[in-house]
Amino acid sequence: MADEREVRIQRLQTLREMGINPYPNDVERTHTIAEVLRHFDELAGPEGSLTLVGRIRLLREMGKVTFAKLEDGSGSIQIYLRANDLGPETYRTIKLLDLGDFIQVSGFLFVTRTGERTLHVKNYRLLTKSLRPLPEKYHGLEDKEIRQRKRYLDLIANGEEIKRVFVIRSRVISTMRRYLDDQGYIEVETPTLQPIYGGATARPFITHHHTLDRDLYLRIAVELYLKRLIVGGFERVYEIGRNFRNEGIDRSHNPEFTVMECYQAYADYEEMQRLVEEMIAFIAREVKGTTRITYQGTEIDLTPPWRRMSLLEAIKQYTGIDTERYPDRESLAEEIRAHGYEADPKLGRGRLIDNLKGAMLRSGHPELKQAFFLTDYPLDVSPLTKQHRSVPGVVERFQPFIGGLECGNAFTELNDPLDQRARFEDQARQRALGDEEAQVLDEDFLEALEVGMPPTGGIGIGVDRLAMLMADVETIRDVILFPTMRKTAEEQ
Repeated sequence: MADEREVRIQRLQTLREMGINPYPNDVERTHTIAEVLRHFDELAGPEGSLTLVGRIRLLREMGKVTFAKLEDGSGSIQIYLRANDLGPETYRTIKLLDLGDFIQVSGFLFVTRTGERTLHVKNYRLLTKSLRPLPEKYHGLEDKEIRQRKRYLDLIANGEEIKRVFVIRSRVISTMRRYLDDQGYIEVETPTLQPIYGGATARPFITHHHTLDRDLYLRIAVELYLKRLIVGGFERVYEIGRNFRNEGIDRSHNPEFTVMECYQAYADYEEMQRLVEEMIAFIAREVKGTTRITYQGTEIDLTPPWRRMSLLEAIKQYTGIDTERYPDRESLAEEIRAHGYEADPKLGRGRLIDNLKGAMLRSGHPELKQAFFLTDYPLDVSPLTKQHRSVPGVVERFQPFIGGLECGNAFTELNDPLDQRARFEDQARQRALGDEEAQVLDEDFLEALEVGMPPTGGIGIGVDRLAMLMADVETIRDVILFPTMRKTAEEQ
């Protein structure tokens, strides 16, 4: 690698000594390669003239004739260069070209004797000299970590498949935005740097603002700010943006991730369930052409209505633990351990139940690979949610699951300011007992609630996980162009 780089730098110096700028400012192009291939018959012929640009992917010199493969963002085409056309001095510079260089070529289109559609080059010039070799074109870049760490190499080596994934991701977001806009939601932007983090159960990233001389937090959620807007009179608002949580990294978690949160006045969690299943079915139809998708070998039908299951009943069915028989933390922890699961001594009863949910989903039961809602969660792990209107001890909360992935979180939002203060105070007690992810008290948000928030339904959807499903990829890092990575050995 180092030797080849030195060779390329020497060629760069030679080009400069010949008076050739290897990085010119200007560039010309009359057509993309895709346009040329699409209209080849009407553009072909020696009387035609067009100009293409792109990266050299193959280069084969045979005396006074050279064939090369030119690739731009739309496709690739063979180009044909002759000493008789370019002149001896210009033709000699071809020896100074390398795979990966960008060039501009002008000429006419013809078909070779072997049937290859080709551009006969009448003149060319260098646009960018590449100083490092490209990854192997036809065997691809196979090391998963290198592909994620150096996405630019991944896109070069495995372009079509990788671009497909990120085109799907882009379409998921644009289609989601279109759906919400059509439903009368207004897109807004709220602070990324927050004086108090809230709206979720997670540890934050902390930074310091020197001018204000105060610590600020990268947001873990946008919920409390969007609710302030509901208080202020907006009836339907949403935001699509990055959240940041100082937590573990695994196949479905990245420290920075994209979420859509939306809030609707005069709605509850049942209304939000209908919105979620209809929106995701709409996205599937627009992106995939059908509401029946395949994820990691399992066919999933996203057609509404989805199955609804209460969390406690689902845990009982799929783990054998009837949590309602164990009303205190100690007895439930003992039963959890008796079934072979872990029970963290720092966690309260509600968090233990929430962890059982994860164990249940990891069981791999076929029914849990389909699209469904888990509803009605323990009160002590849902500090922003209204208590259930008819079932004591639980709240009106649901989470959508697809393909075994938790895809969101939604509530009938708590709008009683005194109850909300009591919940925040309970979270403070849990934090004092060692739960680092318990929520913190936000006085300004409580003041907003005291002004008055109408009955409201809210939902947060994990955009990355939805992209995983639509693109049928296994890990969240495969749908994030530049995921957070551990240090390399050289960086240690």
